[in-house]
Amino acid sequence: MRVAHFDCFSGVSGDMVLGALLDAGVDPAPIRAALDSLGLPITLEAEKVKRCGFVATKATVHAADQEDYRFLPDVEAILARGALTPRQRELASAIFRKVAVAESVAHGMPLERVHFHEVGALDSIADIVGAAVGLDLLGVERFTSSPVPTGTGTVKCAHGVMPVPTPGTAELLKGVPLAPSTVKGELTTPTGAAILTTVVTEFTAAPDMTIERIGHGAGTKDFLEQPNILRLWVGTGEARGRPSPGLEETDTVVVLETNLDDCPAEVVGYCFERLLAAGALDVFAVPIQMKKNRPGVLLSVIAEPDRVGGLEAILFRETGTFGVRRTTAQRSKLTREAVTVDTPWGPVRTKRGRRDGFEIVTPEYEDCARVAREHGLPLREVYAAVRPLTVPEERGG
Repeated sequence: MRVAHFDCFSGVSGDMVLGALLDAGVDPAPIRAALDSLGLPITLEAEKVKRCGFVATKATVHAADQEDYRFLPDVEAILARGALTPRQRELASAIFRKVAVAESVAHGMPLERVHFHEVGALDSIADIVGAAVGLDLLGVERFTSSPVPTGTGTVKCAHGVMPVPTPGTAELLKGVPLAPSTVKGELTTPTGAAILTTVVTEFTAAPDMTIERIGHGAGTKDFLEQPNILRLWVGTGEARGRPSPGLEETDTVVVLETNLDDCPAEVVGYCFERLLAAGALDVFAVPIQMKKNRPGVLLSVIAEPDRVGGLEAILFRETGTFGVRRTTAQRSKLTREAVTVDTPWGPVRTKRGRRDGFEIVTPEYEDCARVAREHGLPLREVYAAVRPLTVPEERGG
């Protein structure tokens, strides 16, 4: 399998990862196109530099300074409008979410209220999105990393002078083996730590791989003690364990919820129809016991982030609720494709899903129900006949 290893002997940051990817041969054109599609005033420059006499690629994002803080939903909205593939968008979202979770723990506040300070700045957004696109284009199934040095001393950040590693970085590096360092300053940034902990499945000093090429990503500072370089080894290795989590099929969804205790069942059912017609991924209701012992219904909607506004409007209009709760969630999914199979009664559509070496085939209800009605068959017999049939040559989108 294709593997890659981060040799973080001098730490890791977002721009070092991006520089190492470019130095390893990733085409910069798709990365620049992805950054341009975000609609932000940012440009990416890549140049060869030397650190302690060794040549490396320095990735620099030019962006205007902005004083406004961003929250996780703000960043997710930026990602949603970008021309990224689903895999690239999901990886970038997973990295940002890692940072948000770490900051929420460090500051003791809900996820959606966490301020993105340095990581919400334009250059950091570009580093993470560029790294996500580059990691996807690298075509690697498994990532490993060396133990991570954090540096020593203090660093000035949005909350004042803090010890290295900062609380957010330390939270991100929980469970990660650290390496000693005598360098004064911050070697590993929150962005770098978030990228590593999103895609890396094993931390080891000696990866089991055959190296084919090496990318060198330069950090901004040029230390006297050692080259400020991140090395990215790319090659092949034995297939073992699961693929890197950040490169599995995942996506970000929004869960809308409201408690109803004065809404007729027919209205709830009608609301179901409207929500699904408006693009909800799923709608479900659970009976609950509310205050004053009133029986009620918990109505939940799972939706893509760009459909939230329209779905909330339906909830308010149809149910008369006074409030809708909104949370962001990360889903793990099977890699799915539509497959049309031939049956004794004609073509029937199915969904085929794969993950971690197993496969599942689910017939489409509408097609099976049509066949059952037209031929006077029990629906379960149609399902039983369709499940074993898959025709790879007839795959659909």
